[in-house]
Amino acid sequence: MLYPQRLTQLTKEHTDAVAAILCGVLLFLGWFALHLGFLGWALLLLPAAYVIGGYESAREGLTTLIKEKELDVDLLMIVAALGAAGLGLWRKEYHLIIDGAILILIFAISGALEGYAMQRTERSIRSLMSLTQDTARVLRLGQEEVVPISQLKVGDEIVVKPGELIPTDAVIISGYSTINQAAITGESLPIEKTIGEEVFAGTLNGYGALHLKVHQPPESSLIQRVIRLVEQAQDSAPPSQQFIERFERRYARFIVLAGLLLAILPPFIWGWSWEVTIYRALTFLVVASPCALMASIMPTLLSGIANGARQGILFKNGAQLEMMGKVRAIAFDKTGTLTTGQVQVFKVIPNSGYSSEDVLKSAASVESSSEHPIGNAIVQAASALDWVKAVEVRAIPGQGIVGLYEHKQTIVGNATFVKQHVTVLPDDLQDAACLLEEEGKTVVWVAQESVVLGVIAIADLVRAEATTAIAQLRKLGVQQIVMLTGDNQRTAHNVAQAVGVDRVYAELLPEDKLHIIHRLQQEYHTVAMVGDGINDAPALAQASVGIAMGVAGSDIALETADIVLMADRLEKIAVAMHLGQRAQATVKQNIIIALSFIVLLLIGNFLGSINLPIGVIGHEGSTVMVTLSGLRLLRK
Repeated sequence: MLYPQRLTQLTKEHTDAVAAILCGVLLFLGWFALHLGFLGWALLLLPAAYVIGGYESAREGLTTLIKEKELDVDLLMIVAALGAAGLGLWRKEYHLIIDGAILILIFAISGALEGYAMQRTERSIRSLMSLTQDTARVLRLGQEEVVPISQLKVGDEIVVKPGELIPTDAVIISGYSTINQAAITGESLPIEKTIGEEVFAGTLNGYGALHLKVHQPPESSLIQRVIRLVEQAQDSAPPSQQFIERFERRYARFIVLAGLLLAILPPFIWGWSWEVTIYRALTFLVVASPCALMASIMPTLLSGIANGARQGILFKNGAQLEMMGKVRAIAFDKTGTLTTGQVQVFKVIPNSGYSSEDVLKSAASVESSSEHPIGNAIVQAASALDWVKAVEVRAIPGQGIVGLYEHKQTIVGNATFVKQHVTVLPDDLQDAACLLEEEGKTVVWVAQESVVLGVIAIADLVRAEATTAIAQLRKLGVQQIVMLTGDNQRTAHNVAQAVGVDRVYAELLPEDKLHIIHRLQQEYHTVAMVGDGINDAPALAQASVGIAMGVAGSDIALETADIVLMADRLEKIAVAMHLGQRAQATVKQNIIIALSFIVLLLIGNFLGSINLPIGVIGHEGSTVMVTLSGLRLLRK
C-alpha cells in the first residue's frame, strides 16, 4: 500500500518536470521525422508535444480568462505557439511548427525550474513542520501511555527521554538536561534547563530524562504559532508584488492590443510580407510578456523569510521583510528588551569585619521564605554557598523581612526598616547606597541582631548584547535610536547611557509610547518598535515594523508584532535589517534585469535579428535568472 502513495506524491511533485521531458522527446522525434520526410508522423508527434508541454499553461491561462476575465502570460505563450503552428500549416513551412513546439518546450522547462526553485524555499520553510511530534508519552496512574498530541490537556505530566523531541510547550517538574533550541530560536549552543523552566515543542532533549507538566494547550505552543504565521506569510503578497500583479493585468491587455496592431499594420506602413508580419507579431507576444518581472519579487522575499526562520527571526509576511530594509529609526522598550527583565544581584558591599558571603548567606536564609522577585534574586546569588533556611520568618510588606538564622535575629529590607533594629547605619555604607540608588539600583540592607552586615544592590541588568546590537544598527543606516519606558527618569537615563541610545522617554503610559512612535514616523517615515509586554502592544501596532521578543514576550505583543525574535537576542534585529536590505537590493536588481531583457528582445525583434526560439530562450532565460537570483537570500 505504501508504493502507490509514494508514487502519487512523486507524480504531484514532479509533474512539470515529467511534462517537460516528454515534450522534449516528442519534439525531437517530430523534428527527426520531418527531416526524414515522414510528414504524417511529424504531424502526429509535434501536436502531442504541444498538448503535453502546454496543457498546464493553457489550463491556467483559460482559468484566469474565464473566472477573472483577465489575460495572463500563460495564455499569451499558448497563443504565440499556436499562431506559429497555424502559420506553418498555412504556408506549408513546417519549421514554424517546430518553432512553436520549441516555445512550448522552453516554457515547460522554465516552469519546471521555477517550480523547483520555489520548492527549495517551500522545503526550507516547511521544515518547521518536521519539528512537531505526533505523539507524547503521558504519565497516568504511574504508567506511561503514548497519546496523540491533540489529546494532551493542561496539567498532563509527560516524559521525554534523552535524544527525543519535546512534544509540546511545558514546564520541567523533574530532571535536568541540555536542550537544543536551534530550530526554534537560532541559538547554536544547547541550553541547560532544570526544574521550573519552560521548554518548547520542537526542541531536542539532550542527555537527561525529563518529567514535564503541560501548562498550555498544544495548539498554543510556540512552534505551532510559528507554523501558522509562516503559512500566513506565504499566502500574503507584499505591496510591491501587489503592484506588479496589477501592472501585469494592464500590461497583458496592452501586449495583446499591440500584437494585433503589429499583425495588421506593418504590410501597409513598411511593406512587410504577411508571413513576416505575423511571425514578428507572434515573437513580440513572447518577448514582451512580463514573466521575469512577475518572478522578480516573491521568490526573493520568500527566500528571505526562510533564511530568517532558520536564524530565529520570524517575519509574518514579505511586506515586513521589505519594510525592515527601509527602517531609519528604532524605538526600544527598556524592561525585558534592553534589559533582561529579571532582577539580579548587582553588587554586595560588606561592612567592616564581614565578607560578601556572610551578607549573602544571612540575606538568603530569610529571603528563601519569600516569593518577592528581589528575594528570589538574592537566593539565586547565594545558591552556591552553604546556608540553612531561617525559621520564624515574617515579612512586613513594603519594608522587609525578619527571621532567625543561626539563632540570631536577621533583618533584610530598606534602610528605614533596618534602622529600626540597629543602633546606627555606617556612614560609608550609606554613601555607597546613595551612589547605587542614583544609578537606578535597588539597595537592600542586611543586619543581624543590632549590627549591620552590609548592603546588596539589586538591578535589572542590561542585556550583554545590547550595546553591540545598537552599534550594528547604526552601521546599517539607522539614524535615530530611542528608548521608551514607564520607569523613572534616573533609571532610564542610566540604562540609556550604558547602551548608547540617542533619546530617552521615561515615565510613559502605553498611549504615550504610541504617540511618540507616531511623532517619530512623521520625522523618519519608517520606524521600528521593539518590545515584549502588554503595554508595548499599541506602539508595536502603530510602528511601521513591530518587533517582539519571542521568549519573554506576552501573547498580545507576539500577536501584534510583525517580526518575532525567537531567541530574545537583540543582535538578531541587525540580521533582520540586513536581510531586508539584501531583499530590497535583490528585487531592484531583478526588476532591472527583467526590463532590460524585454527592451533588448523587443529591439531585436523589430530589427529582425532574432527568431521565435531565440526570443523564447531570452524571455524564459531571464525568468529563470531572476528566480535563481532571488534564491540567493537562502544563504546566510
